[in-house]
Parts: sequence; C-alpha cells; structure tokens
Amino acid sequence: MTVRVLVVDDSVFFRNRISQMLAAHPDIQVIDTAKNGKEAVDKVKRLNPDVVTMDVEMPEMDGITALKLIMTESPCQVVMLSSLTQRSAAVTLEALALGAVDYMEKDARAWVADSTAIGVTLVEKVIALGRQKRGANRSVLSIKPEVKQASSPSSAKQIDIDSTELADALPKVPDCKIVTIGSSTGGPAALQHVLTGLPASFPVPILLTQHMPKAFTSVFARRLNDLCAIEVKEAEDGDQLLPGCAYLAPGGQQMIIDPANSSKLIIRESDERMTYKPSVDLTFASVAKGYGSRVLAVVLTGMGADGCEGARVLKKSGACVWAQDKDSSTIFGMPKAVITAELADAVLNLDNIKQTLTRWGQR
Repeated sequence: MTVRVLVVDDSVFFRNRISQMLAAHPDIQVIDTAKNGKEAVDKVKRLNPDVVTMDVEMPEMDGITALKLIMTESPCQVVMLSSLTQRSAAVTLEALALGAVDYMEKDARAWVADSTAIGVTLVEKVIALGRQKRGANRSVLSIKPEVKQASSPSSAKQIDIDSTELADALPKVPDCKIVTIGSSTGGPAALQHVLTGLPASFPVPILLTQHMPKAFTSVFARRLNDLCAIEVKEAEDGDQLLPGCAYLAPGGQQMIIDPANSSKLIIRESDERMTYKPSVDLTFASVAKGYGSRVLAVVLTGMGADGCEGARVLKKSGACVWAQDKDSSTIFGMPKAVITAELADAVLNLDNIKQTLTRWGQR
C-alpha cells in the first residue's frame, strides 16, 4: 500500500526537504505541496491524502485554523511541525486535542545536520500513520480468556458496550497501590480522555510516561491539570507520591521509583544510549521493584514496543497489565507488542479504560 502525502509549509526549504525525504521511500508518494493553510484545506478536499505534514505558523491561514477545517470537512492523519518552544508546545498540544495525531520538531539546523535520523523518523511516522486507518472507535471490550490461548488478541471475547453484560464484563481494578501508564503517538489525546474522567479522590498515585520532548511535558502537565479533577504535575526529583495526583515524566529524562523509598520519585538524566527519553520500560520496571503485585499498568497507543519489557517485569511480580485495543489506538504498536507477548490481562477500548478507572476511583 502506497501512502499518499500532502506537504504543507510556507518555507520552500522545508517543503523541498520534507518532500525529498518522503519521496525517497518506495512506499510513499508525495502527491502535492501547499504553502499555506488555505491551500492545504482546498488540496485535502480535492486530493484526499492519507497523511498531511502541517506547519503551525503560515501566512493567510495558520496550521491550527487549517487543521480545524480539515478535521471537520475532510478528516485525515495530520502530523504537525513545530519548534520546541513553550509557545509552540502549547499550540502543538492544542493541535493534538483538535485531531492531529503526531508532531515533529521544526528546526532548520537539525534538519540539515541530522537529516538522516530525522528522515528515518519522518518516514517511519508517515508510513505507520498512513497504514493505520482511523478507527471507528467501536465501543467494544476485549477480555483475555480465563484459559490461556496461544493465539493473537483476535481470540478475545468481544462485548458490545450497550450490552447488559458490560458491567459484569469490565475487568476489576486490582488491589493496587499505584497506577502507571505508558504511551507515545496518540498518547496526549488518549491520556486527556482517560484522566479527565477521574475524581479528585482517586485513591492512588498515577505515573505517566509519555514520549515527549522537555519543552512539551511542562506545558502538557499544566494543560492536563487545568482540565482534570485530579492534580497533574510534571514530575520532579524527590516528589512524594500522593493519591489523587498524576506525575508526568519530564521529556529527555527518566522517571523511576526510589529503590530505598517506594513513595518517592527519582528523576535522572537519561543515558544517551536509551532510545526513549523517557522510557516506559524503565518506569514500569522500577514500579515492579517498588510495589510488586500491587500495580496496575496500562499500555496505550504508540509506535514501537516501549513498555513490553517493562510489562514482562511487572507480570513476573504478579502485577496487572492492560493494553489499549487496536480500534481505539492511533498507532497499535506498543499495545500490540504487549498483547502479542501474552502479557495483557485485558485488552480494552479507550472508553472502557476511562469508565473502569472512573468507577473504581468513585467507590
């Protein structure tokens, strides 16, 4: 399947650079370019691309205004290009809330100096998004069978959300002392969806490990805190874990449980050899050591397999692991890895994750 892409940017340099990087891959076709949001809206209607790369700041019509119109009139997968500043982070997070699925850093120096690495990342994102059809978000629930099956998640029992069986079918939240959630592509919107349903009296602390750069995590934490009844903050070294509070791992660093005090966080600089900064695997593994079986871990939408090895460590400690289902995932990479490794106790639609945690928090 060839992924058809529209490149939108007011900069000739970026239009050409992005087009060159994408067109070099045999499975990608750059069908056209646009130099502003107005052109983008018109061309999306006419050309029906699979993926749009969208600059944020453009003349005539900016990227956010164009995105709103595209999502209303001709929905497709949109990747925003943004500079890593506090202001740009806020605008990009607004774009993600409006329906954009991912973003990339827009820094001309980096695109010249590190063009190979950036090109690989860009191509990987575009292919994954282009091949992932927008989910119908069917309100269904998949529960892992009691008897372990050797097959894929397709063997899971499917239950319609309107069914009278739903209340009984939803998994019970285990007797846990902490909830830890890992996510990547599509994660900001998924986290916002789940966390906004939780009551201020949520009985345990929540750790959030979202793949995101430093400039974004502080802004994202503030955004979530404004929207949620629970308290949400960017995690700091030495934070004491409190019920009703969610701690977002800072971008570019690692968040782990203090091995000498399980109610305390350690935030440390990341080893440059680590692919993910922050890493879901590292956070999950540290939670397993600190809390053993008294953990609920949730793996949400995202590219790659970060969280799978951490989930394996958690399962060895007797913890409970949930994975988001394919239909409600923006990218079914991280959850799929956990499910394929047979580490998921339940495979849940995002609405069901929110509903189950909300009910448990209100008890």
